[in-house]
Amino acid sequence: QLQLVESGGGVVQPGGSLRLSCVASGFSLDYYAIGWFRQAPGKVREGVSCVSSSGGNTNYADSVKGRFTISRDNAKNTAYLQMNNLKPEDTAVYYCAVRRGFLCVSRLREPDYWGQGTPVTVSS
Repeated sequence: QLQLVESGGGVVQPGGSLRLSCVASGFSLDYYAIGWFRQAPGKVREGVSCVSSSGGNTNYADSVKGRFTISRDNAKNTAYLQMNNLKPEDTAVYYCAVRRGFLCVSRLREPDYWGQGTPVTVSS
């Protein structure tokens, strides 16, 4: 069974940090680009970041540049999103998704598979 499972979400104060993880099972991430998306209440889902299969290309939304870092560990079949200096407007459900062969010259498009999401709340 092909599956992506996110974890690491939670409640954090403004200025705090969280690290999200996305673990793949049932398939290898080696040939897949990985993207992180988020959907805030009442808003459309938006792409946050993307990393290519080799890790050589990354892409970030302007709103998170300099604060978020995407990475991957193919040996662990896992991707990460390190989120620093969190702001209330980062509050959302965060999803990981993958697409085979995507180069990440932009945020991930037309993913092949999605995770179920992990909620992040930034509030004092």
